[in-house]
Amino acid sequence: MQLIRNGAFVALDFPTVADDEALPEGPAIVSLERWQAERETLRARNTPIGVRLKSGQEPSVIVDDLDKLAVVALELPIFRNGRAYSYARLLRERYGYKGEVRAVGNVLRDQFHFMVRCGFDALEVADNITPDIWAKNVGVFSYSYQPATDGREPVLSLRQRLAQRAASREAV
Repeated sequence: MQLIRNGAFVALDFPTVADDEALPEGPAIVSLERWQAERETLRARNTPIGVRLKSGQEPSVIVDDLDKLAVVALELPIFRNGRAYSYARLLRERYGYKGEVRAVGNVLRDQFHFMVRCGFDALEVADNITPDIWAKNVGVFSYSYQPATDGREPVLSLRQRLAQRAASREAV
């Protein structure tokens, strides 16, 4: 697996650690179950920690701990399951999470653009994904119809702004 963070290919720096494995000295991502069972110990660690949420595990269960989490990894189990997109937006917009929101699991290249728009800033991708494939797929659309966390102006707002500008020129 490779990691794309903020559009750049970088080394995987947060290994996912199984519940029965010992934690490494450095950063790690643990399951929600392990986080809940070992919360105080994990919060006291002097290294960054992340939590991996499965598709049915809503981010509301960790909202009180977001200040201690460097990464929230959201699992995409299959193509048809898009709950992680909603969870990424909730983390960014409702909960104000500023840490890394990472897509893990079935991360498909035709979804890169939408993942970034929803608030993912890191994606674990297959080894066959190249920077060219990333650039082609993340920049596939010039305009968007829906508002999202990426700050891009939706088409309707753009049209309204341009219409107002045209109307003000006609009034002169």
